[in-house]
Amino acid sequence: MPSPTPPPLRRRPKPVAQPPLWRAQALNAFLGFVAFVLVVDALFGNRGLLETMRARRQYAEVAADLARTRRENERLRDDIRRLREDPSAIEAVAREQLGLIRNGEVLFIIRDTRDQGRGSR
Repeated sequence: MPSPTPPPLRRRPKPVAQPPLWRAQALNAFLGFVAFVLVVDALFGNRGLLETMRARRQYAEVAADLARTRRENERLRDDIRRLREDPSAIEAVAREQLGLIRNGEVLFIIRDTRDQGRGSR
């Protein structure tokens, strides 16, 4: 019969030295302070959350202003094109802005006499 093999030898674990309690508390306080500083910086720093929100709001306002300006430019380009190509557009501007009339047309100016009567009393 074979001889039983003895169980392998085990080493006793070396006891781990625990750091003093004050050292662990100081480390926790330091890590807490660092975390607090990082959170405050993330919220209020140069590139923090509040600054990012302000920049996004400003970007939206500028983008809306740019879109308005582009629409206005397109309208003005259309007006320029019509004035260059369409004689009736030139006539309409002359009539509205300069008060011009065609030969043979009669201009009637109608005044409200009730307003004049009140002013003369």
